[in-house]
Amino acid sequence: MISKELLAHIRKIEIRTRRMVEEVTAGAYHSVFKGSGIEFEEVREYTPEDDVRNIDWNVTAKMGNPYIKKYIEERELNVMLLVDASASGYFGSGKKTKLETAVEIASVLSFSAIRNHDKVGLMMFTDKTELYLPPNSGRLHCLRLIRELLARKPDGVKTDIASALENAMRVLHKKSIIFLISDMISDENYQKLLTVANKRHDVVAVRVLDPKEVNLPVLPGITISDIESGEKDYFCGGRKAGENYNSAVAELHSQNKTICDKAKVDLIDIKCGDDLTKPLMKFFRKRERLAQRG
Repeated sequence: MISKELLAHIRKIEIRTRRMVEEVTAGAYHSVFKGSGIEFEEVREYTPEDDVRNIDWNVTAKMGNPYIKKYIEERELNVMLLVDASASGYFGSGKKTKLETAVEIASVLSFSAIRNHDKVGLMMFTDKTELYLPPNSGRLHCLRLIRELLARKPDGVKTDIASALENAMRVLHKKSIIFLISDMISDENYQKLLTVANKRHDVVAVRVLDPKEVNLPVLPGITISDIESGEKDYFCGGRKAGENYNSAVAELHSQNKTICDKAKVDLIDIKCGDDLTKPLMKFFRKRERLAQRG
């Protein structure tokens, strides 16, 4: 039974992301993701307006008259959302946690997909697959997807991106757009699977970070706890310690960017509290320009 509070929350997200969806779908989404090719529709008699290269010579020989193969564009796409539901997602120094931000991103991408007549699926993961919803279409399916993102309580706390990508490749039987939504902090051993997945599909990484994970302000001495590993460490505080921390964090983020670059995967950076549409539209416009050149 869905509570009234959860229903209200789902509806609030749908309303809040509506403007973002309109901006994304009115922009470059359709031109960037055009479908996986063409599919055969029928054989019919040749007319003078047809291209002779489409003549089916086997059918023509049998029938005694020229026939051609007719094709249609295969417009429908599969969009798969891989959402990191590990414990680090519950961190947030502002009004929203990283997981709440990830839910909004997933909502925008989901509604953009169905508005574009595509199917969208969901795989929530930690160090194992927490939930899998096969790609489907329609508003009700999107609302169910959002409901699961909000209500599902993961069993795991750690992160295993490689395993999530491997499981996604196992269940996706046609080329799909995979959006990997994660902070990419607690896992660095996924470059090989990311490369393989991007060769079979079109993988886009969406890195969700809290502003304090990018630039820590000057703080007094505090004990810091890793929510995924449970390890604790004392942070001595002060300007010098803060600079060392920020330098180490910048190196980690740079390593993850390098992993994506080597796998030829686009990386979209989104900070909690920022307008989601700006980095998403920047990505779609970049893809559109590249598509026009190619």
